[in-house]
Amino acid sequence: MTVYERGRVTAILGPTNTGKTHYAIERMLAHRTGVIGLPLRLLAREVYDRIVKARGPSVVALVTGEERIVPDRVQYWVATTEAVPDIAADFVAIDEIQLCADPERGHVFTDRLLKMRGLQETLFLGSDTMRPAIASLIPGVQFQRRDRLSTLSWSGSKKLSRMPARSAIVGFSVDDVYAMAELIRRQKGGCAVVMGALSPRTRNAQVAMYQAGEVDYLVATDAIGMGLNLDIRHVAFSATHKFDGRRVRPLFPHEMGQIAGRAGRHTESGTFGVTGEAEILDEGLIDAIENHRFAPIQRLIWRNSDLQFGTMDRLIESLEAPSGHALLGRGRDADDIQALKTLRDIPEIRDRVRGGQDVRLLWDVCRVPDFRGISPAEHTSLLARIFGFLQDGMIPSDWLGNAIKRIDRTHGDIDALSKRLAYIRTWTYVAQRSGWVQDESHWRGETRAVEDRLSDALHAALTQRFVDRRTSVLLRRLKQKESLVAEVNDKGEVTVEGEFAGRLEGFRFRPDQTATADEARMLNRASYEALRPEFHLRADRFYNAPDTELDYTEQGGLMWGGSAVGKLVRGSDALHPGVEVFVDEEAGPEIAEKVKRRLQHFIDRKIAALFEPLLALQKDEALTGLARGFAFRLVEALGVLPREGIANEVKELDQEARGALRKHGVRFGQFTIFMPALLKPAPTRLRLVLWSLAEGLDTFPESPPPGLVTIPHIADVPEQHYTLSGYRPAGERAIRIDMLERLADLLRTQDTRGGFEANPDMLSITGMTLEQFSRLMEGLGYAAEKGERAKVKAAEVPVAAPAPEGEASDAPMTEEESVLAAETRARWEAEQAEKRRAEAEAAGEPVEEAAPETEVFYTFRWAPKPRPNRRPQGEGQNRRGGPRRDAAQDGPREARERQDRPEGGRPNRERRDKREQGEGGGKPRGKDNFKKGGKPQHNKPATFSSRPEKKADPDSPFAILAALKDKK
Repeated sequence: MTVYERGRVTAILGPTNTGKTHYAIERMLAHRTGVIGLPLRLLAREVYDRIVKARGPSVVALVTGEERIVPDRVQYWVATTEAVPDIAADFVAIDEIQLCADPERGHVFTDRLLKMRGLQETLFLGSDTMRPAIASLIPGVQFQRRDRLSTLSWSGSKKLSRMPARSAIVGFSVDDVYAMAELIRRQKGGCAVVMGALSPRTRNAQVAMYQAGEVDYLVATDAIGMGLNLDIRHVAFSATHKFDGRRVRPLFPHEMGQIAGRAGRHTESGTFGVTGEAEILDEGLIDAIENHRFAPIQRLIWRNSDLQFGTMDRLIESLEAPSGHALLGRGRDADDIQALKTLRDIPEIRDRVRGGQDVRLLWDVCRVPDFRGISPAEHTSLLARIFGFLQDGMIPSDWLGNAIKRIDRTHGDIDALSKRLAYIRTWTYVAQRSGWVQDESHWRGETRAVEDRLSDALHAALTQRFVDRRTSVLLRRLKQKESLVAEVNDKGEVTVEGEFAGRLEGFRFRPDQTATADEARMLNRASYEALRPEFHLRADRFYNAPDTELDYTEQGGLMWGGSAVGKLVRGSDALHPGVEVFVDEEAGPEIAEKVKRRLQHFIDRKIAALFEPLLALQKDEALTGLARGFAFRLVEALGVLPREGIANEVKELDQEARGALRKHGVRFGQFTIFMPALLKPAPTRLRLVLWSLAEGLDTFPESPPPGLVTIPHIADVPEQHYTLSGYRPAGERAIRIDMLERLADLLRTQDTRGGFEANPDMLSITGMTLEQFSRLMEGLGYAAEKGERAKVKAAEVPVAAPAPEGEASDAPMTEEESVLAAETRARWEAEQAEKRRAEAEAAGEPVEEAAPETEVFYTFRWAPKPRPNRRPQGEGQNRRGGPRRDAAQDGPREARERQDRPEGGRPNRERRDKREQGEGGGKPRGKDNFKKGGKPQHNKPATFSSRPEKKADPDSPFAILAALKDKK
């Protein structure tokens, strides 16, 4: 900072409540130009408003880290001490000069003390403890002592419940402040809250509420120790220790004197004391506070301001240079130096910093305060991002806009709003930097508007939580015998005389539960008067609302947006539920009937859309006989039927009946008869609700998350719940019905009697590991035999010759090539092992035999558990003991044999012989292809290859899949 030719230098020192700041303002206005530096943004705004009131806004500037108001013809500058402009002015004043000893900010105040001067007059305002230091550092300084205008006396310890009116209770953490404010609200009716983290707008609103007498108590942090001139008669300390950012330490005597001195105003005396768990103060400390006699400050915090920007290391060295004066010492590293050191150690930053200009830019970025206070790492990451943007030009508008947009939300509790205010201060600071953003005026206005909205929301939240204004309003109106005025806003919030009375949720009024019995009666009476027209308007909007605004819950509730407006009840059948509405009696039967009609239309359309295949099946008059009866069973089961319960009915269906049902999307699976379209998440969710209503359950089962092939099988959950959810229990897991049928299709190709291993397709379908799959198969009736064998190492793929330019070769190795490569690899490894063994024996070293690597495998065989009252052999089972398949599970050949078989007899031998000879449209069957009964032989080790395609029933879904394969 430039040292200008100085005029008269005066230090005005003394205790609080002496009017020093007011005197400085008067002296500045006596000059043509002036600058005043203040310790707090809150105080700077207050002084700015006072000077604007006296001289008008066209000649007064306000400059802080987060706010910049600079008119064209500026004469008077009001700024925080860190933001004081480097200009020549007739008058200069620095307030609270004793902060030169502050560990965090002291170096800034010391720099202003040493270098900042007015051309005609300079004032330093603060505590008398600074007299020796100022006298030693500033030659020719004149001192003026200002004595307190009123007396300050000790009043001992008092409970919060006995705290006198117009008291300020001081805490040293946010939690303590909130806890005391809540207690005072309950016992005294409410209080104002003042903290350093509040924005000026919020702080001023809280102070105005206290000053206007709406509340008689103020709960604050030590932020009230500077710059707040309030009508406080008593100051109570709730603690005598504080956390200063590094450690918990006792309050210094001069700090306690600064805070306690806020009691008393002008000539009105004040008192101070303790409350809560705070210990009684020592008599010597009490005497020092009452008479404002404290030990002089022996050491000022100093940091070199003559910086070198050649490299990052040179910059840090210049910042850490010693002062050379016994009174001036370095304090702990401030946040900006810590950020600079951290960024210096990041390789990406070191690579980007190439010269003095980059170092200067990096230092400017490091000086962005850590308003958020999340963590040093988070703050450093943000600074690195900003530095990268600035090196490339400016901070992108879209990136900055998105960051501000995420903060611009006025809902939430006090903590959430306070955090957002801290976050917006970062972007407000960034927007104030010249050349950092495009369209600076736009972003300064945008950040200021967001801060104002958050400030107003925080003030409202603080007032709502800690001030019971409703009680005083209602009692005052009651005493005046006036009618109460009620209103309803667009959010459904009901207010009586401007005070919150309750909320309209859907078509039910929820009174505020914090009201007393007498208050509740008055509130409800006035609220329903205001709600009568609102019920009619809301019913009209609801009746005309699209179905997308309505929904149902898994417990049968009916929702309009976030409000419950009714519930589903049991109807004539599962597909036709009824509706019960949630409408207050005060709304009237007309409103209730209108809401009920709209909800009934919604659920009827929802069922018609999601269960369209099932309803079409129910209404198909072309279905007759057994097919119609089976359709009735399927509709009754809402589209999902376990096969074991209807095996006889399925066996009795002929191919024509099955074909008619398949046209409606019915699939005859080995385990389940179902309609695949109804297994989607939306129909499944609704099916569980409709079935639960029909069964009269109190608690409905909830549908599994969509997309899961298997889910845990919980023994306490009825099996029918899994079936309706589209799953079948099998051991520890339940597998989705459609995926189980795909697995069953693969299992039919296996030798279930001789045993088989799981192939990758089976594991892929289930999404399981081999061990999990084994437990699933056991749950399906298979025995799983675990074994181990030598693991065959994967062959190294030989490097193929490069393809010609412009061509790509991605053809996989053939099976013969893969086997040959594996054999070659195994032979080479054996030769290498033998060579190593021979070399070891020649050298006389012990030969270590490498343990062969093994792998686990499972062999699966059909082994169903015996059931009671088991049917004779052949009824429902094949000769091998596996599950007997009916026509829906048979392939084309088995279906033809069933058609050729006379009732109760064996297949017609004549027709079969014709097929074996190639007559009658069939292929001749060789003796090596099939055994009697249609099963493939497995005399050799099982190898898998695609079988020749067979003609299939055109109505079968397998025929459709085959046709799709032919198209590929």
